[in-house]
Amino acid sequence: MSAYQKPLPRITPDNRPFWEGARRHELRLPRCRDCKRFWWPPGPVCPDCLAEHYEWTRVSGRGTISSWVVFHQLYFPSFAVDIPYAVVQVELEEGPRLISNLVGVKNQEIRIGMPVEVVFEDVTAEVTIPRFRPAG
Repeated sequence: MSAYQKPLPRITPDNRPFWEGARRHELRLPRCRDCKRFWWPPGPVCPDCLAEHYEWTRVSGRGTISSWVVFHQLYFPSFAVDIPYAVVQVELEEGPRLISNLVGVKNQEIRIGMPVEVVFEDVTAEVTIPRFRPAG
């Protein structure tokens, strides 16, 4: 594996279970044990019922594009070969929305409501990044 040059995620105690799941190629989100709601980003309590009882639960990894932007401006030199590249907001079947990249589709083909599914890219020995591709 060549050295990954792009910025890596900041792993904290609050999001560590997400990144540990990703390393196992599983998409996991916090889920309230009381009201059963999934949420993202992680926090110490359920944003719906404020319960402190939650568990990290595997989700389907399926969703739809709810918004996107195509970057034409270079902000990090390590992204030069990717310009222009899309950053998408994916609304998961379970409800929460994640920001990620879309792979396997041309930028001009991206549409609101496009069905997508998660794929995982092992970028270092410790970090795996979830990305999305068109479903099917």
